[in-house]
Amino acid sequence: MGLDGLVVVSDPYLQRRFSQADLRALQAQYAALRDASPSGRLRLRDLPAALSSGLGVGGAGKGGGAEKENSAPEAQLTEEEWASVLKAVPRADDRPQQGVGFELFLRVYAEMQLRLKGAKKAGGGIARSSSSSAAAFLTAATTTLLHTISESEKASYVGHINAYLAEDPFLKTALPIDPATDHLFHLTKDGVLLCKLINLAVPGTIDERAINTKKLLNLWEKNENHTLCLNSAKAIGCTVVNIGTQDLAEGRPHLILGLISQIIKIQLLADVNLKSTPQLVELVEDSKEMEELMSLSPEKILLRWMNFQLKKGGLQRTVTNFSSDIKDSEAYACLLNVLAPECSAKPSPMSVKDLLHRARLVLEHADRMGCKRYLTPKDIVDGLPNLNLAFVAHIFQKRNGLSKQMKQVSFVDGLFDDAQVSREERSFRLWINSLGIYTYINNVFEDLRNGWVLLEVIDKIAPGSVNWKMANRPPIKLPFRKVENCNQVLKIGKGLKFSLVNIAGNDIVQGNKKLILAFLWQLMRYNILQLLKNLRFHLNGKEITDNDILIWANKKVKDSGKRSRMESFKDRSLSSGIFFLDLLGAVEPRVVNWSLVTKGEKDEEKQMHASYIISVARKLGCSIFLLPEDILEIYPLPALGHGGI
Repeated sequence: MGLDGLVVVSDPYLQRRFSQADLRALQAQYAALRDASPSGRLRLRDLPAALSSGLGVGGAGKGGGAEKENSAPEAQLTEEEWASVLKAVPRADDRPQQGVGFELFLRVYAEMQLRLKGAKKAGGGIARSSSSSAAAFLTAATTTLLHTISESEKASYVGHINAYLAEDPFLKTALPIDPATDHLFHLTKDGVLLCKLINLAVPGTIDERAINTKKLLNLWEKNENHTLCLNSAKAIGCTVVNIGTQDLAEGRPHLILGLISQIIKIQLLADVNLKSTPQLVELVEDSKEMEELMSLSPEKILLRWMNFQLKKGGLQRTVTNFSSDIKDSEAYACLLNVLAPECSAKPSPMSVKDLLHRARLVLEHADRMGCKRYLTPKDIVDGLPNLNLAFVAHIFQKRNGLSKQMKQVSFVDGLFDDAQVSREERSFRLWINSLGIYTYINNVFEDLRNGWVLLEVIDKIAPGSVNWKMANRPPIKLPFRKVENCNQVLKIGKGLKFSLVNIAGNDIVQGNKKLILAFLWQLMRYNILQLLKNLRFHLNGKEITDNDILIWANKKVKDSGKRSRMESFKDRSLSSGIFFLDLLGAVEPRVVNWSLVTKGEKDEEKQMHASYIISVARKLGCSIFLLPEDILEIYPLPALGHGGI
């Protein structure tokens, strides 16, 4: 996904073949098919069945399943025809280890359409169904999924919004939202609610002075809010590859609900890490377990915490998911008894055989603890993973049952990075996750050590540079296999003219933070320079340098009539924020509210400017992963932004 919802494909044939509307619908359908695969990736041999199934060509008309029964039979290619399709499609970018990429998926779909059209010319019997088949597939992402949104999830998220944003000055007149209606999706059309929700999840992400909050917003102002929302969501760790500003403007339920789900999940899991809750050290016994815990996602840490408490309660089973393993409420009953025995009541949940009744008793126990309800008894019995995860996360927030006295063990020393390293790790982690690669990372220093994620990142920003036949796919048990991956990473880096003095593959495997950060800095810088070169700054084939950017920025500000200037990216005067505000105003004069701008001389003024700059830049379409502190300290991380300027 490119800027403002633009889907970028490198193949000129595909650029001509599909409109942006088609590309966006197909990208959403591709993601749905890939996510539905047990392995998390599509294989070439799976495409005929996938494109011919209810998710694909044959079953996604506007009327849904009921209409399909009364309609004419849809066109289908025979096995021989599918074999011919797959043989005819160019597969230069096919990488079996990673599955079918989006562009290969597009080529197969395009070839399928051609065969259907050929059949249409050959005989009238298939004429009507061939065109409807193609249209049905394109609309599947916005019709089939729209009709299959979870009403339980919608009701839960509406309850969360009503509870947490009830006192918001701008929203309180529109709340509470009725979960039985589609008012939620209408309320999100101006972008304000979603921006407020992001700030609720990660306070301070958006400077609310940058949100357009008039009662009647024009289309431009709404689009600015949507752009600010999506770039800010990306900056807190949401995956927004398959959603654009137009989706928000149209209030597409399945996409909006998916985004809200991610935002609320980030809010609820904010404390499920060692830095926010150092008492989690109770869950480990030695340094090896500590390393493992630090590499786990918040969801996995939550499961580990839950099993730690269940063991205290004498439960002899292990919970491995937030779905099938908790359907019978046994784990919940044990967990709540361990955490809040004083809130138990009769009859006890496990004395009841009916699962719905048992789940109801569990939720009543949670109510007495003061926990918000994120699900109904039926949601527990049905094993809805998102809602069960939200429920357990809220229990953890309310009462985690861990000792307030930190476990005094030697391997805790040096556990937490200094502030600067933490900020750099955060910036690089969010940038990597924003690229839309297959692997989602939770910790840069742990998740990059096997080299695989770095290869994925490099393949994304420098397509074709990775030799996937020589790559070792996770899980990788043998250390030398990890070193092989990291050696290939460094070999490619040298080919990209990176400075890689005194760094070896084993340094990455060993988690050398300084060297990993240095490599990522160059990787991000290369990515941004490539974007600048491809999108804006094509200078007769000349490579873009830092000096070119410096000259452009100063000229842009000067031409707008402003007098500020920067001498370098380390210029201390940049900490006032004035130059950045002048630059943003030069790019789009109406985007900066100059009544909010001061001289930037006092520390408080500089802080206010830094916060405002980041939100205004995101509002313009820039992808930014730094914090206000990075501007104040003039840290030269190449992440101030790209895309909008």
